[in-house]
Order: sequence, then C-alpha cells, then structure tokens
Amino acid sequence: MTIRIDRVYTRAGDKGETGLVGGRRVPKDSPRIEAFGTVDELNASVGIVRALNRELRKQSTVRAELEEILRQVQQQLFDLGAELATPGEADRPSSVRICEAQVKEMEALMDRFQKDLKPLKSFVLPGGGKLSSFLHQCRTVCRRAEREVVKLSRQENVGPWPQIYLNRLGDLFFVLSRWISHHLQEPEILWERGLAPRPRRR
Repeated sequence: MTIRIDRVYTRAGDKGETGLVGGRRVPKDSPRIEAFGTVDELNASVGIVRALNRELRKQSTVRAELEEILRQVQQQLFDLGAELATPGEADRPSSVRICEAQVKEMEALMDRFQKDLKPLKSFVLPGGGKLSSFLHQCRTVCRRAEREVVKLSRQENVGPWPQIYLNRLGDLFFVLSRWISHHLQEPEILWERGLAPRPRRR
C-alpha cells in the first residue's frame, strides 16, 4: 500500500476530535485514541533505544541482534496502532492484524535469552546503563498501553491478541534490559527491601 502525505496540518482536530480509519470522528481523549496514542508513544521510546544502540562505539553481534529485534517491534507496533485505529465497522479482510505468531516469536526469544542470565533473587531497579534504562522505560510505557487496551476492550471488541501481544512485549523489554546489561558487563541494580538510609558523616 502506498501512502502519500502532502500536508501535515489539516485543522480538522482543532475542536478536540480526530478521525478513525473509516472516517468516524471521536474525541481525542476517547479510549480508542488513548490506546493507539500510547502505542505510538511506546514506538517513539523504542526508537530512542535503537538510536542509543547505534551510537555505541563497540559493534557486536549482540547489538546487531538487538537492533533487528527492535526494528521488527517498531514495525509491529505501527501495525498494532493501525489496528486499534480501525473500529469494527471499518474492518476489512485485508487489514493487518496482530496474531499468535508474533507472540510465539517473542516467547521463543525470551526463552533463548534467559539462558544467558542468572535467576533473579530480587526485583530489578531501572539503571546501570543507558540501553537497559531506556528498555525499562519501554517496559513501563508498554504496560500502560496494555492497560489502555484493556480499558478499550470493555467498551468495544478489539479481539484478544492486541492485549496479549502487549503483555508479552512488556516481558520482552524486561528480559532485553537484563540481557543487554549482561553482555555489556553493566551493573544490575536490585531492590533491597526496607533499605535503611546511610548514616551521615560528621
């Protein structure tokens, strides 16, 4: 499909409404807009990780694999955004849909990457390195996108796979953050429950 964008601004949304696929106008704070808007925000966060990954001086097969995974995730997130922007009455047989295949692929990746990692004995705190920190940010935005899709599904039929996909993608971001930290030999910061403040020096 060829898409041509001649002008960015249309003034059509100046009154707080926007158009869905098929032409229906809805408020910009409607559950459907919140859902695919948060997916768009997630896609932007993934783009930041890809940019940081390319900026690192030392090239490696690990970083090349991370780039390929995130490139594919960005494409899938755009597909998901289009799916969420398409209400039932505008759906067509040719519409691209998130399905079980993408979920299974992520599960296979996590199973493979987990073999490189030590079992956790506490929760991981974001930090330690730029890539892992921004991957944690992707995880948190992904969880919010998942919540927005759940909220939307209470009002309209969106099918099971968008929610399942986002649930598994949040897990993948968590594993990727640990995996890249391991291979870059960065520290992993663990939660210390009830950690007492350090005594002040006199």
